[in-house]
Amino acid sequence: MWMEKHANKISILRLSGGLMKSFIYFFGLFLGLTTTSVGRAAQVQERILENGLKVLVKEDHRAPIVTSQIWYRVGSSYEPAGITGISHLLEHMMFKGTDQLAPGEFSKIIAENGGQENAFTGRDYTAYYQILAADRLPIAFQLEAQRMRALRLSEAEFQKERAVVQEERRWRTEDDPESLTFEQFNANAYVTSPYRNPVIGWNSDLEGLTLADLQDWYRKWYAPNNATLVVVGDVKPEAVFQLAERYFGPLPREEIQPPRCCAEPAQLGEKRLIVRAPAREPYILLGYKATALGHGSADWEPYALEMLASVLDGGSSARLSRELIRGRQIAASAGASYSAFSRLPGLFLLDGLPAKGHSIQELEQALRQQIRQLRETLVSPAELARIRTQLIAAKLYQKDSVYAQAVELGRLESLGLGWQLAETYVEQLSRITPEQIRAVARKYLISKNLTVAVLEPQPLGDSEPIPGGPAHVR
Repeated sequence: MWMEKHANKISILRLSGGLMKSFIYFFGLFLGLTTTSVGRAAQVQERILENGLKVLVKEDHRAPIVTSQIWYRVGSSYEPAGITGISHLLEHMMFKGTDQLAPGEFSKIIAENGGQENAFTGRDYTAYYQILAADRLPIAFQLEAQRMRALRLSEAEFQKERAVVQEERRWRTEDDPESLTFEQFNANAYVTSPYRNPVIGWNSDLEGLTLADLQDWYRKWYAPNNATLVVVGDVKPEAVFQLAERYFGPLPREEIQPPRCCAEPAQLGEKRLIVRAPAREPYILLGYKATALGHGSADWEPYALEMLASVLDGGSSARLSRELIRGRQIAASAGASYSAFSRLPGLFLLDGLPAKGHSIQELEQALRQQIRQLRETLVSPAELARIRTQLIAAKLYQKDSVYAQAVELGRLESLGLGWQLAETYVEQLSRITPEQIRAVARKYLISKNLTVAVLEPQPLGDSEPIPGGPAHVR
């Protein structure tokens, strides 16, 4: 299902039931630890260069490796109508050469030094990373500093890479019925929020993009005062700060004008849409308008929504798996997803595929019944205790990866929430009570906040073209 394939992989990990069992003894040894001590096991050092670049360093000396990540505060939610997809296309172009590097040379140099590198674009940020031996960190800095302000954007590479992105859109979205349903769902669930647009962009906008558009977008957003450099690994903070000053310090600032936030109007009733596309089986997606950290709600509400999502979909012992898949066997798969971390308010999502012999209508009613139960009945202390244990386990497990630690810091900084939240996140979740979970279910998970999308399978090989823009609500 969509959330299994496309869920944001940089959120706090949720361990499967099998993995939890394999770690049960290990985590029993940590019962004496508080969540606060878990979060404060390693300190983050921060420095801001004169040109505005924020540098975060976290020491982890368990292996002689380091990850270097540059996070730019720009993503698809920054894009005005007509140029959707430009942030993702620019990400592709960042590997196509600088004033000193030929196309592809960046990646070649990293590979020759035994490293790995890649990038990703989200709604609220774009990030570039390398993982190398710790003594190769200067190479990553030198290369990344070059393309921060000296990217070479040619018409030939632009035309070629735009075609690559359009092909990526075809196979990732247009030829994937669940992804296509999700795209159409977002376009209808939101009215004014830029989250209604896909990160990869609408095809008609990609067609209309020009090299001048890309050059302007790069100049406007790819500046040191709109970026965070995160380094985690076998390093000493002062040495990293000196390297950052050497390679990034001379780069000029840019006048940054953050986009105005488009306040999403209150939804006044349930929305429904049908997506008809070639597919093997039906699929359903439900989304409730919800809040996010820093958006006027009580501070605990986003954490309560995250705990609620874990009640439904926190491993094989969670309710959706236990009751709908293994119990009643009404669903072949079912999931729930919510993130407290976003620049703008988002959605609490549920989705699923009906089991053989059951209809999409039966599955929808079963999912909605799960929500009704949470609005009416308190979660038991035993169920909350299981989730808390799982969250602490996930946090400890995350620390095995320097990459995951850096992503957590970079993401929080890019969203304007501050890296310090990483130290208290699990503690905040652990404070949530059954009464608070019921309260957010009653406030947000109600019909007037709901959008439902249903995929109606069409014969495979159907020659009817897939739409390139938003579907209409029925």
